[in-house]
Amino acid sequence: MKELKALFGNIFPGNTQYRKFRNFYRFNPGIYFLIFIFYFNLNANSQTIKTNTMDTIRVGSTVPSFSLNDQYGHLFNIDSVLGKKNLVIYFYPKDDSPVCTKEACSFRDQFDVFTKEDALIFGISGQSVESHLEFAKKNHLNFTLLSDEGNKVRKLFGVPSGMLGIPGRVTYIVNKEGKVVFVFNSQLNGEKHIQESLRILKELK
Repeated sequence: MKELKALFGNIFPGNTQYRKFRNFYRFNPGIYFLIFIFYFNLNANSQTIKTNTMDTIRVGSTVPSFSLNDQYGHLFNIDSVLGKKNLVIYFYPKDDSPVCTKEACSFRDQFDVFTKEDALIFGISGQSVESHLEFAKKNHLNFTLLSDEGNKVRKLFGVPSGMLGIPGRVTYIVNKEGKVVFVFNSQLNGEKHIQESLRILKELK
């Protein structure tokens, strides 16, 4: 009974030892609650990844057909380039976030190198066409951004979410036969996606 009363007030004013006892019981439920929320989120994310395992696009998979609007509002169908060029399809969480901006700018800076490897670059995230166009103009991006509102294509590829449900950052390298030859997943190291993509493309020769 005393423990319950301790959560709401000091029934022994002036007793410093009791105040410490009361503060202990006030503080600990908050800690337990935070641990519970963290565990719940972690478990939910693990379940999502397990659920998507059967549908995940992996090395050896054929890229599924899909159509999305680019940053200019033009409908783009992946089948129009599939089998004709090497493709770099990278999913990123959000326009203008620090890591996403660095990643996009690195793809921009290496654009000529990707062109020499006969590769096209496609960045995909869930923001609108308008958001993509602003992002592209702001950073002088010279490749295609596709608007995947509703994350339908992200789900089609089975791209796993990161911690706390943040959309994952995954790059797929597709050869001229339309087969995935490499998958790279790194949420925090955006620039590594460019390095790994170029390394694999050079090995395709």
